[in-house]
Amino acid sequence: MQVKCKDDNISIIMRLVEEIPLSNGLKVEVWDKSISIAADTTKVELLIRIKVELRSSYFTKPEHLELVRKVLGPEIFFEYKKERPFVNNKKKDAVFQELLDAFKKDSLPYLSKPIFPRNFALSKYWDIQKNRYKYPSYFEGKPS
Repeated sequence: MQVKCKDDNISIIMRLVEEIPLSNGLKVEVWDKSISIAADTTKVELLIRIKVELRSSYFTKPEHLELVRKVLGPEIFFEYKKERPFVNNKKKDAVFQELLDAFKKDSLPYLSKPIFPRNFALSKYWDIQKNRYKYPSYFEGKPS
């Protein structure tokens, strides 16, 4: 599957490379966002996305869940990006695979844990509480 997206006002075609089901019920999407930057050079970019549906069991109070839903929506996304600029075109596939292998080795064990979705949802709640300036469309005109 390919998806066209805008990244810093540049249209990029992302290619879904792999979907990895995790033991905690989540699914990892592995995207290739690599772009050619010269005739013989590519910026290799790996994008990992995991959709986490918000559940009341993740929060101690219902109003915490409601706040996150109002600010971010009914689901949140974990994203991880890794890039390597100025890669020779002959090596771009190998470099992408190297980035993906490192992600799988270093991050998948944590992301697969049953506690990950709850911890991620709570981290979003605390980010909203501590960094209201990041969410001006929601907090404008509301007391701190």
